[in-house]
Amino acid sequence: MLKEAVKRKLHEGAVIPAHPLALSRDRKLDEAGQRALTRYYIDAGVGGIAVGVHTTQFEIRQPEFNLYEKVLSLAIEETIRANAAEDFIKVAGICGPTEQAVKEASFSKGIGFDLGLLSMGGLKSLSEEELLERAEKVAEIIPLFGFYLQPAVGGRIFSYEFWERFASIPNVHAIKIAPFDRYCTIDVVRAVCHSPRNEEIALYTGNDDNIVNDLLTTFEFEIEGKKAEKKIVGGLLGHWSVWTKRVVETFEEIKKAQNGAATPKGLLTLGQQITDANAAIFDSRNGFKGSIAGINEVLTRQGLLKGNWCLIDHEVLSPGQAEELDRVYASYPHLHDDEFVKANLSKWFAK
Repeated sequence: MLKEAVKRKLHEGAVIPAHPLALSRDRKLDEAGQRALTRYYIDAGVGGIAVGVHTTQFEIRQPEFNLYEKVLSLAIEETIRANAAEDFIKVAGICGPTEQAVKEASFSKGIGFDLGLLSMGGLKSLSEEELLERAEKVAEIIPLFGFYLQPAVGGRIFSYEFWERFASIPNVHAIKIAPFDRYCTIDVVRAVCHSPRNEEIALYTGNDDNIVNDLLTTFEFEIEGKKAEKKIVGGLLGHWSVWTKRVVETFEEIKKAQNGAATPKGLLTLGQQITDANAAIFDSRNGFKGSIAGINEVLTRQGLLKGNWCLIDHEVLSPGQAEELDRVYASYPHLHDDEFVKANLSKWFAK
């Protein structure tokens, strides 16, 4: 059962950054850095956090690292320490075959997470039918946040019928749409609109290449002679794990515009600038190979991380990516929250 306060916030729309992983040079967990990141997000004014997701590095589950439970527990400890609001949305990443997914759901629910972001990645041997059965089993344990992971980072394309049936699962409360494909995005929105559970499911963008437009768009379909409308109300994004104070401010501007008669031209321009910045951070030029290292590099430049290291040796910045980051830093100073970070670093790293 999802708490009513969290459900309301989820449907109002929220900024939910996908939480990175803080490591030392020898690729061990930097606990102080991990706590500092959570404190940063909370102080930036986010509506929730997602931990154990792609940006946290899926490899935290591997036996040689064994960090999944530790990292999720640190995040819960920090929300308690901060006396986070009752409606603060705590999302746990859930992955793997059914047995693993059920185990992760049970653990995350047990320590206080509100929803499980269920990844379909790495399961290409399973049919859509088998994935739906898996989702139903996980939904018996924890409220579900569906996840359309883009193919370039391990996801796959799903049919309209898959999302229609996924939306019918009683304990699904939200879906993160992140296929980086407008056709696929529309499939999910249309499927939810046609579901009798339309009003019970909140849609969130994970399309880092189209964040602002996703949030400004009202989708409209005719269903049995009646007009059905649906909006993407918030975002659960790796891109939102950097420059997060400015993200929150921009999101408030977008929320005001959602209720207006016309979209301010400046927001559309800002959207293009955010997409350009994302291309550098996520390394779109090289098939997103440097996406996690790119996020970590931005946080390192701000002092929030000690380095851009990832658990896997080959997860590094691509050739030319650092120069692209230099370019977007210089081009879009209004997207940074460097001053906010600088003013609070010592507090976030205090014991």
